[in-house]
Amino acid sequence: MSKRNYEERTEELLLPILEENGFSLVDVEYVKEGSSWYLRAYIDKEGGIAVDDCELVSRALEARLDEEDLIKEPYILEVSSPGLGRPLKKEKDYVRNRGKDVEIRLYKAVEHEKVWTGCLDSWDEDSVTVLTGDGETRTFEKKQIALIREAFDW
Repeated sequence: MSKRNYEERTEELLLPILEENGFSLVDVEYVKEGSSWYLRAYIDKEGGIAVDDCELVSRALEARLDEEDLIKEPYILEVSSPGLGRPLKKEKDYVRNRGKDVEIRLYKAVEHEKVWTGCLDSWDEDSVTVLTGDGETRTFEKKQIALIREAFDW
């Protein structure tokens, strides 16, 4: 099974658990870091996720994963809140952040800048458009973007 298949099947197993508890799914990722594989589920709810919420979901998901024997190699299961700096990955992330300031980090500089901030205006499968502070419209191809997330002014 591929990495993508593990993520998709984990989502299928996770969604009923989340719906039953009033949580929503932000993302699932299966990644290798160093010599270890991690299966991470990021969840959320109105008012934010608590440690007890993560534990409840982790126990229920672990039981379903064990039952199905989905992933044969050793891995570490993590269930957590996505945090403030979560990247925009899915359509619902873009919808949630439309009209908000976002930070865009590029792989290569555009006009000598690798980091751009602007109000998220629109997006499609291939690009993201923001309105910069000086009223300019900027469109970036998604393949140029290393990271896009909500911008915070600390």
